[in-house]
Amino acid sequence: MDAEIKITPYCCEDEAQVVALWKAVFPDDPPWNDPLFMIRRKLTVQPELFLVAHSDGMVVGTVMAGFDGVRGWIHHLAVQTEFRRKGIGTMLMRSAENGLSALDCPKVNLQVRATNTAVITFYHALGYNSEERASLGKRLGKD
Repeated sequence: MDAEIKITPYCCEDEAQVVALWKAVFPDDPPWNDPLFMIRRKLTVQPELFLVAHSDGMVVGTVMAGFDGVRGWIHHLAVQTEFRRKGIGTMLMRSAENGLSALDCPKVNLQVRATNTAVITFYHALGYNSEERASLGKRLGKD
């Protein structure tokens, strides 16, 4: 890696760059995953587990983690296209796992679209296993 990568908790100065990153990396996200809404919601619960990777002052990656007392969850791991395959995703995941471990989280879950085989391969390389589950969801309230 040419420039040093620094992983820090999200701060308000990161907002515009995080929004731009998520819009680029997750162009097909549904309206309820609007980046500004997601950022604001995450900042109300375990904001220290909203991590940002910086390179030369630029946001190059993100991950959100959370622990509900039973399981940890990973959301929105994203790395700018030109910074991929440099270890940034792995650094973000390890930092999120460390934060969850500090909360005595016994297991981490994450969801990936089944068609996203490259990302599934990435997670397998980090020691994650595919589990036979049905993913169910229900929207609550208005977004």
